[in-house]
Amino acid sequence: MPTQLFYGTPIPVSLWFISRNKAQKGKTLFIDARKMGTMVNRRLREMTTEDISKIAETFQAFDDGMIEDVKGFCAAVTTADIAKQGYILTPGRYVGIEDQEDDGEPFEEKMARLTGELSEMFKRSRELEDEIRKRLGAIGYDI
Repeated sequence: MPTQLFYGTPIPVSLWFISRNKAQKGKTLFIDARKMGTMVNRRLREMTTEDISKIAETFQAFDDGMIEDVKGFCAAVTTADIAKQGYILTPGRYVGIEDQEDDGEPFEEKMARLTGELSEMFKRSRELEDEIRKRLGAIGYDI
């Protein structure tokens, strides 16, 4: 589940549903819903009706034996595959990451552009830090 879903904790939450009588014996469904939900304010995220429906439909497809793995979202994994991973039950380990669309910009050009932008941001950060120090000094707070 995504971060900030519950008032008591800002961290992502894992929900486990365990059943002895599940339809898919020897398999476990992993759903990575970290990217779901909508922020309703700075501290709280809510799952939308569409998010809840997508999760429910995914579980139903798994239960019916019709599930298709979706990179970055869900995977039906055998107990043997879980054992190969040392019985670690982190969904991201099994669902993987979704394919990223290639933006067509060559890697070397992109890195040159991004490091240039980062350099400018660092420069601006130093300028702002100097300005803050000057203003604090002007009111008697030297740091």
